[in-house]
Amino acid sequence: MMNTLRKQSNRIGIVLLLLMTSIGFISCDKELDLEPVIEQTAANVFDDPAAYEQFLARIYAGFVVSGQQGPAGNPDISGIDEGFSNYLRQYWKHQQLTTDEALIAWNDGTIHDLNWQTWTPANEFITAMYNRIYYQISISNEFLRATADVPESEFLTAAYKAEVRFLRAMSYWHAIDMFGNVPFVTDADPVGAFLPPQGSRQEVYDFIIAELTEIEPMMIDARQNAYGRADKAALWMLLAKIYLNAEVYTGTDQSAQAIPYLENVIGAGYVLHDNYDELFLADNDTNGAQNEFIFTFNSDGLNTQGFGAMTFLVHAPVGGNMSAANFGINGGWGGIRTTSTFVNKFSASELIVDQRANFFTDGQNLEIEDVYNFNDGYAVEKFKNVTSNGAPGSDSSGDFIDTDFPVFRLADAYLMYAEAVKRSGTGDQGLAVQYVNLVRLRSSANPIGGFSDITDTFLLAERSKELHWEAHRRTDLIRFGQFSDQGVWPWKGNVEGGTTTAAYRDLFPIPATDITANPNLTQNSGY
Repeated sequence: MMNTLRKQSNRIGIVLLLLMTSIGFISCDKELDLEPVIEQTAANVFDDPAAYEQFLARIYAGFVVSGQQGPAGNPDISGIDEGFSNYLRQYWKHQQLTTDEALIAWNDGTIHDLNWQTWTPANEFITAMYNRIYYQISISNEFLRATADVPESEFLTAAYKAEVRFLRAMSYWHAIDMFGNVPFVTDADPVGAFLPPQGSRQEVYDFIIAELTEIEPMMIDARQNAYGRADKAALWMLLAKIYLNAEVYTGTDQSAQAIPYLENVIGAGYVLHDNYDELFLADNDTNGAQNEFIFTFNSDGLNTQGFGAMTFLVHAPVGGNMSAANFGINGGWGGIRTTSTFVNKFSASELIVDQRANFFTDGQNLEIEDVYNFNDGYAVEKFKNVTSNGAPGSDSSGDFIDTDFPVFRLADAYLMYAEAVKRSGTGDQGLAVQYVNLVRLRSSANPIGGFSDITDTFLLAERSKELHWEAHRRTDLIRFGQFSDQGVWPWKGNVEGGTTTAAYRDLFPIPATDITANPNLTQNSGY
């Protein structure tokens, strides 16, 4: 794990099941790849110093695998198919299927309620997302409890604890972004039968800011940690994300606070990779794309096998006349494609020259008459399980994927800087223009002329072009006031041409199961 995190996992899963003696409101989790630990107990699990690293690896793995073994058979959470339950797969669906960038053809349970924005507190996908978030929080809390009184050593460093606190803060960010006022538990709370109190969005926001500020000195310097592990730059990006969205979370604009953190990121030595398409290939950890990546969720076709995460993001968009071999897989799933609203963000000339207009159109219709027909809607050729030289990924079966998922990358930081300058009226307008143009020119799009071109409409569209299908869209639409009661796109509201929905849908409901089980919780308004 000290090198790539690709080969850590299974082993600590059994340990976690023993350590987590009921944290009351969630489930279990994870896998990656080491030999299994047998018959460990909470009392002796850390007798082996290597267990600290394995536990840390297990927490990282929680974002990309779905159970105690790969690829399936011993899931971490119940109530939903194991492949559906994966953290990244669920997070992607909630950030993308609810927007103008993606529509799913399958008819699995209540999945179309996400496309249509008609979900209820009983939606099993929303429940799975919520449970995944709190599973990650729980195992982070358990690591911090178990190591609270353990002195630092080569096996347990201050950076390990700081990384776990960072990962917990990231999951709490996902929680307040999606659910608002949420159950709030830290490692200071008791283990055992426990009904957590509900923290207000403001309280949890304040906790995240305080946590990240406190651990910043303990994090490994930018670009000095192992690939796939969080460092100071990942922390700066998370702080900038939270400050940029602060008005949504707290009612007070804090966009100016994002600027110094973005300056730190931009000054840390990251560079835009010269080929947009290579950012999303099987060798994106070695082909130069890694120099643009600030934080990634790592995948490996041999060691992180499952039917969520990148397995989903490479297989599900392939269908119709598309060649599965061109994507390094054994077959497409014919599941997700995009809407005309997203396609039309590109001008006619941009559709020809802009590398980000990565649409497959052969046999695909631009407009979607039948939501269950994969051929209605342009396909998106973004994530692939082939290398920059065209070789397939490491799994010879073509099932499982080597491509890493970029959680934070430099192009996003550039666009965030421009937005923060626009929103706050502070910062360097000339740099904002320069950064936007670096992003656009990389993909052969024409540069903008000046700061007056950086309007809200431009920023929202440019973020969509550059970052589509990277799990930013829902949060972006809400920040710009275009998610529920203003923006319209095909099949929103379960209407072919689209319609607005109620503003309360800017938040998902607390799952009905948790509302029933925990009298401390109050449901979000409208549900």
